[in-house]
Amino acid sequence: METRIQIRFGELSTKGKNKKRFVQKLAQNIRMATKEYPQIKIKPDYDFIFLDLNGADEAVITERLKSVFGIQSFSPVYVLPRDFETARTFIVDMVQKMETAGKTFKIATRRSDHSYQYDTNWLNAEFGAAVLQNVPDITVDVKKPDITVRVDVKQEHFLISTKKYDGAGGLPVGSSGKGMLMLSGGIDSPVAGYFAMKRGVEVEAVHFHSPPYTSPQALQKAQNLAWKLTKFGGSIQFIEVPFTEIQEEIKAKVPEGYLMTVTRRMMLRLTDQIREKRKGMAIFNGESLGQVASQTMDSMQAINDVTTTPIIRPVATMDKLEIIEIAQKIDTFDLSIQPFEDCCTIFAPAAPKTKPKLDKARRYESMLDVEGLIERAMEGLVITQITQEASSEKEKEATFADLL
Repeated sequence: METRIQIRFGELSTKGKNKKRFVQKLAQNIRMATKEYPQIKIKPDYDFIFLDLNGADEAVITERLKSVFGIQSFSPVYVLPRDFETARTFIVDMVQKMETAGKTFKIATRRSDHSYQYDTNWLNAEFGAAVLQNVPDITVDVKKPDITVRVDVKQEHFLISTKKYDGAGGLPVGSSGKGMLMLSGGIDSPVAGYFAMKRGVEVEAVHFHSPPYTSPQALQKAQNLAWKLTKFGGSIQFIEVPFTEIQEEIKAKVPEGYLMTVTRRMMLRLTDQIREKRKGMAIFNGESLGQVASQTMDSMQAINDVTTTPIIRPVATMDKLEIIEIAQKIDTFDLSIQPFEDCCTIFAPAAPKTKPKLDKARRYESMLDVEGLIERAMEGLVITQITQEASSEKEKEATFADLL
């Protein structure tokens, strides 16, 4: 007998001729999530992926799999010889080791191999009768049992399980191409990154940094937010963009009401150039419609003018409480609310335009040496690979930096 984990696909099951590519990508991502355990054997099948643990820590692997996009659900299973008596004895022993007083159960058999001599109804009845005869204080409930014993009859063996864990759903990260995530230090953009990854996007985080106006702690905070997202998709390229010169020029030459509009236009220009250089396909950000002045539809229209690249806003129709709920779920909220200012807040005008005019935005931007500013910023990019194995000391540094 050996321990194995059976992984179910969910949405991947609908992919038809493309299914094999998605399954292979999911298998690669599972390997990345469990790479400290090289003894694990990953065996893709048409309807499942099986992991042979070979002594790996089941509790650790279970927690890792819960965050891998593309997995609908999974179960630790026992692999038994395809022998009825062996299976019946094993099921009775397994249930006897559980807390069963006052509990209900059912047997759920599935015959993947229909040539097996006994049908599912007969197996359910026989296995169930054996449990009732040998386990006191337990009764049958086929609708809402406390304990479900699942038996899958394969061509070579029986698979038996009693636990079923929910996966993260979605599509395997990397199966939908690459996108640039405009990652600030706030609540919304990490949530946008999470949703992008859930739809299979490999994200690279673009963060604008303006020393000395923004602090090293603010930069560290953004890197730690990217690190939080690696839980869902392996490593993330963190791209630091020097933005001080651009913000100083905008502050000096652009009327106050249009400071934010022109700033966001320049950020979007830079992100688009980075996307082109890094062979990305789209830009993602954390804009939520109407939340602040730069996120009205008038502002979005004036800002989007600088690119034809698709700009995807996963949280655009969510209210703040909904976004906060997701941020808490993915463990980015406490980092996001640390009081370190980012580029969007340091020169924020007291009365920004909520309905900026496109022609004025273009005219004010033309007062800048746009090409020169962009070129110098691109030359100063700093790219860091953020991995799941990054030391937790970095997170602690950001968490307590306000005490330094």
